[in-house]
Order: sequence, then structure tokens, then C-alpha cells
Amino acid sequence: MNNDAASFIGNIPEHYDSGLGPTIFADYAADIARRAAACSPARVLETAAGTGTVTRQLRDFLPPGVHLTATDLNAPMLEVARTKFRPGEEVAFQPADAAALPFSDGAFDAVVCQFGVMFFPQKDTSYREVHRVLAPGGRYLFSVWDSHRHNPFGRIAHETVASFFPADPPQFYMVPFSYHQIDPIKESLIDAGFTDISVAVIRLEKEIPDTARFARGLVHGNPLIDQIKARGGVDPDRIVNAWRRLCVKNSAAIQVGCLSKQSYFRPTGASAPQVSEARRCGCNDRHRYR
Repeated sequence: MNNDAASFIGNIPEHYDSGLGPTIFADYAADIARRAAACSPARVLETAAGTGTVTRQLRDFLPPGVHLTATDLNAPMLEVARTKFRPGEEVAFQPADAAALPFSDGAFDAVVCQFGVMFFPQKDTSYREVHRVLAPGGRYLFSVWDSHRHNPFGRIAHETVASFFPADPPQFYMVPFSYHQIDPIKESLIDAGFTDISVAVIRLEKEIPDTARFARGLVHGNPLIDQIKARGGVDPDRIVNAWRRLCVKNSAAIQVGCLSKQSYFRPTGASAPQVSEARRCGCNDRHRYR
């Protein structure tokens, strides 16, 4: 998998984990881990595990004795993830390409991937790989971000950095929010062999507890920082400060509206897939749709 937007290396993992993890990843991690544990799997694989936000939740929700393997294309991300576990917690870490998983057929009962699929250049191949490594009746649980319309933090981050580069704006913040149409995702999964597809739309709004750390994470905690440096002429911290000023202007209580679609798929051999699609509501509560 060769994609500059997926290269979380250097100092990026530390900024990603401390600046972004607590605000936009932790709550969704708890939700997907609970859903995975409800499947009662004995062997769980996590792809695009990053710095272990979901991995930590999985280990906490899964019973002792359940084998958990966490993988990511970027070994530096996994090194941060390792620090969240004590010896003997039954977690294996392994660098791996989601489009070429180094595991045997039917090796896992559940595969989990939070906010990673958007970065896979070979999405269809990754679906086929998950289908291959799942045992019959196994389940695939993954989440993607909805569009900028429903994620103002991503839209504002994109617009802020673009204001510094009007002729050639970095495009990183287009990637995470560009893979949100249910029907194309559903069709790709059906083509890969999955059936019994259901979709949940989860809306979460929360205040940013530390605007300085969050702003720094938005710029330094992903490959955007490399795109900024490649263009030159702008100190990245000017962009950090611009985003932070925007937070202060909004009474430092700007909310992150994170809307994710979490999908659950299991190969059952059924002749026709059953699909349950979600509907959005207008309230600020967090819901589960089945």
C-alpha cells in the first residue's frame, strides 16, 4: 500500500495520539470495541490500529483468553500503541498491509478497523483480504467518517490550511472525509463476498478540552505536516495558531461533530444480502441504528 496520505511516521504518531486521540477517536473506539466483544469472538484482528486507541478498548472489553492481534502499515504508530499495554495482556503487534494480510485463511472470528479504510488505496482488495482471513460466520466491523458537512472540525481544518496556500492547498483533510457514500461501500463489500450488511450512523458532539493540543494535533499529527513542509514558505505553527484563534473566537467551546458510519458484515453464504441502512436524526444524542 503506497499512499502519502497514509504515511504516519516520524513525530506524527506522538502528536496524533496526544492531540487527536482523546477528542475524536476515544469515544468511537469504546463503541466499536463493545460491538466487537458482543460477537463473542475467540480471535480478533485489528487493521490500521494506529497508536492503539481501539486496541486498548478491545483488550478491556474482550474477555481474558481472547487472542488480539493489532496491525498497521506504519511501525512507528504501533510502537506508541505498545506503550499502552502491560506484559501478559495477550496483544500481538505486527506491521501489515491491509491489502496483503500475512495471515492464513479463516484465522480470525472478527476483524475491526476504525477510521482506516479511507486511507487504503486498494479498498476492494482490502475487503477481499478481510473476507479471506475471517472464519465462516466471522464479522467485520469498521467505521469511516462522514462528509465535511457533518464534521466541521475537518472542514475548518481544511479551509484554515488552504488559506495559507491559495494556489496549491494541501489536500490531506479531503481524504478522511471522502469515503462516506453507503451504496458504493455496500456494493464493494458484496463484491468481496460479504452478506448480512448493516449500517449504523453515530453522531457525537463534544467540547475540545485543550484547544492548543488539539490544534497542534490537527497539523502535526498526520501527513498534512509533510504536505506543508513540501510546499515551504509557511511555518506550520502559524497554521496551528490560526486554528487555535478560531477556537478562542468561538468561546473556546467549539464542538467537534463527529459522525461515523460503522458497518458490520459477516460472510454467511446466504444467496442474497440483507441491508439495513441508517437514518440521521437531528438531536445531539448518540444513537445506535440497526
